[in-house]
Amino acid sequence: MRRVVVTGIGCVTPIGTGVDGLWNGLRAARSAVRTISRFDPEPFRSRIAAEIPDFRPQDLLGAKELRRFDRFSQLGVATARLALVDAALDPARENGDRVGVTMGSALGGIAHAESQAARYHAGGLRAVDANLALTVFGGAVSCNIAIAFGCRGPNSTNAMSCASGTVAVGEAFRAIRSGEADVMLAGGAEAPLSPLCFGAFALIRAMSTRNDDPASASRPFDAGRDGFVMGEGAAVLVLEERARAVARGAPVYAEVLGYGRTNDAHHMTAPKPGGREAARAMALALADAHLASDAVAYVNAHGSSTPLNDSTETVAIKQVFGDHARRLAVSGTKGYYGHPLGASGAIETAITALALARAWLPPTLNLLTPDAACDLDYVPGAGRAAQAEVAVSNSFGFGGVNASLVLARR
Repeated sequence: MRRVVVTGIGCVTPIGTGVDGLWNGLRAARSAVRTISRFDPEPFRSRIAAEIPDFRPQDLLGAKELRRFDRFSQLGVATARLALVDAALDPARENGDRVGVTMGSALGGIAHAESQAARYHAGGLRAVDANLALTVFGGAVSCNIAIAFGCRGPNSTNAMSCASGTVAVGEAFRAIRSGEADVMLAGGAEAPLSPLCFGAFALIRAMSTRNDDPASASRPFDAGRDGFVMGEGAAVLVLEERARAVARGAPVYAEVLGYGRTNDAHHMTAPKPGGREAARAMALALADAHLASDAVAYVNAHGSSTPLNDSTETVAIKQVFGDHARRLAVSGTKGYYGHPLGASGAIETAITALALARAWLPPTLNLLTPDAACDLDYVPGAGRAAQAEVAVSNSFGFGGVNASLVLARR
């Protein structure tokens, strides 16, 4: 089995753009959740979200790309470009047959389709974006990345809800380890902040209604949590076969050691009580990495800030780690940037890699009131200097999808 390392990180998030922007946002320990400005949220029970305040696609994309891409693909291609620059990897000098793309997104280009439906009803077909058919499907993002950078290897975009980004990274890891590719651009992109997309989640009462205090609304593992906060964003990681990365003197953030995924087969929104399948995803990832559970020092939790998810994840962690669970540092970072659905796992894998490389664990923001059902060390309040060697990153999504990655400091 070939070894796989992370040599580049690109991201556009509500707390910062690029590696330094993301890292500085984490160190600042402030939430980006605000009252929605993208559209009028007054009709909805929840009126808050984590919007990206400063994304200027014209700074990262060419004129032709700007015309052809909706926000979803703009975020994906822009973050891929940032990741390649960070990895000091020039696609033009690579054998494109050996470079692939895997991405994840829960909703793909649906928000753009929503805006075009309004234009259609107002002005007929001639008023609709001529590129609509090329932007609305989920696979547009991985295909656009492949076209932009000449990636002719394996290509896919999965839509496994909130676990999509983690699944994309895991599948890219497998493609390199098996010899199918040497380099993979892997991550997630999500641009869901439109009235219908937002309203659909409001209908199922999954989101926080802490509208009078947006910055404290996303509060993983806190006793007062009342739902997730929708966000937008994207992250792409450059995964590379270790020997070639070392040979070219590439920077290495972390090594990907293992990947596991399962399904609850239980309910579309509620996790299966007892956390068995979430625990099994972590156990499978550890077995894939050939590591015992006590090798892990840090868990970047899915921590969605929903009552059932956070308590179930806590139970699952205890099942996998036993007594060692009390010695783990566990942080849920969605308090910073909300929940960008299919992009969250990619963003959190990037955060986990940075936490290992830079020996600092981000805190769980807004964890003020302990919950008896959530009784682990969630790094509350402030980040922590820690030389963690091995970490797990979790993502759990609608439909009962569970995905876990094991990363190691290198």
